[in-house]
Formats: sequence, C-alpha cells, structure tokens
Amino acid sequence: MKWNSSQTARLRRLFVEGFSAMDIAEPLVSFDAGADARTVREFMTEKDFDIVGVRRDGLVDGYVRMEELTGGTCQDYIHPFSQENDLVPSTASLNEVVRSLSINRQCFVTVLDRVGAIISMQDLEKPPMRMFLFGIITVGEMMMTDIIRHRYGDGSWQNLISPQRLAKAKDLQSERIRRGQNPDLIDCLQYGDKGWILSHDDEIRKALGQESRRAACRTISEMETLRNNLAHTQEIVSSSWQRSVTVCNRFEHNLGTISGRFEMLSLPISASPDRKE
Repeated sequence: MKWNSSQTARLRRLFVEGFSAMDIAEPLVSFDAGADARTVREFMTEKDFDIVGVRRDGLVDGYVRMEELTGGTCQDYIHPFSQENDLVPSTASLNEVVRSLSINRQCFVTVLDRVGAIISMQDLEKPPMRMFLFGIITVGEMMMTDIIRHRYGDGSWQNLISPQRLAKAKDLQSERIRRGQNPDLIDCLQYGDKGWILSHDDEIRKALGQESRRAACRTISEMETLRNNLAHTQEIVSSSWQRSVTVCNRFEHNLGTISGRFEMLSLPISASPDRKE
C-alpha cells in the first residue's frame, strides 16, 4: 500500500500527540508530613506502593519511599520534587514521560501546577503506551517502505538481500495475490529486510544517525524485537527498555525527516553492487 507524505505525517501525529501522561498515570496517594512513618509503611506494604506523596499545609510537597520509613514521621524522610527530573504536566507526551522515567524510574504528573498523579515503570505496560510504541514502529516501517520505493525504484534493492529472503517475499506476494490482493514485492518484505536494505545505503544510513552498518543492523534488530514483544503481548519493561524506546523514537523521527526530502531520495544511487550477505 502506497502512502503519501502528508498521510504519513498525519498518522505519525496521531500517535505522537494522541496519548498523554494522564493516559497511563495513577492517582498519587498522600499523607500529612506529621503522619507516623511506621503506620504509613504498613499501609504502603498492604497496597503494594513504593512511593506516596507527603502533604505540608494541605498541599502535596514531596514524597517518601517505603523502604526508608523506619521510624519517626514522614517529615523525616521527605524527598522534594525536582522540576528538572521528576515532574511532567498532565498534557505531556509519552515521549516526555519516557525521558523522565529514564532518569529516576518514576515521574510525577502535575495538574494545575500541583502534583496529583504518578507514573512508574510498570505503567509502561499499559495499553496506551503499548499502542503508542506499536504505532510509532508501524509508521516507521511505512516510511522505510516508501524510502526503498523511491530510492530503489528500478528494483535494484533485490540485489541487497539474500536469495532466501527474496524468495520468502515472493512467496508472500504470491499468497496475497491468491487471496485477491495486489501487493508490490516491496510490501511483502519483512521489517528486518527493509532495515537491512537501508543499512547498505551510506547516505540514508547516516541521515538516520547510524555511523556503521553494524550499528544500523543493531538498531533495526532492537526495534523488531520491541515490535514483536508488543504484538505478542510480551513484557516490554526490562533492563534494555530505555535504549529500545529511545532508539525507536529517534529512528522514527529521523525517518520522518528523510521522508520529507523526496528530492534527495529520488536521486539514483551511484551503483547497485551485489551486497547480499
């Protein structure tokens, strides 16, 4: 399926701007600063809370961590909010949420300039975040397809993948034709195949922020793994979640920049050597 650049831009905007921090946030339970620390700890243990807010003069002014509450009052353990690292507005994009989580592994959501909610690592598993990430990756794949279609309109991309991968694409094309569809062969490539083709193109690869083919292939592999985990409802929060999500967003952003420069993409490449591996 062919998409023009304005359609792709609208779809990208839908996913980037269509979800906000409040779509995955949870209300922040809070206690007065003078509350007994052990009592608060018992409550947090029962509710499986790691963090609760602390009120001073009726307003949430900081937070405490459960493991630190060993005696005294909450006032003795209060952590102030940091404008630079902890806080995001309720209208913040999920990209902004991820950047905040990457620093402290939690962020606090402000409503009318006051903290009212919290987002933790596990909230990344919620449907809005999964839909956001899957949408971004899907839009990125569409843009990769368009780049290959414009950059290698003569079909020379077929020399850049192995005969086995090309055969799989042709088999899929035949099956889709049998079902009454009319796909281009490019549309029958797998995600990794498209990334593999673009990794051979020095100009495109550098525009994507990838200095080497090795780095480009690693990025594509990480994004494909993230997409597969999302598609099969596997857990996405792991030791590598931060890099995966960051790579996903940066790569998709660079693809968008390139897709807006079809004058460059339409130029013929200098050569189409047989670079199958």
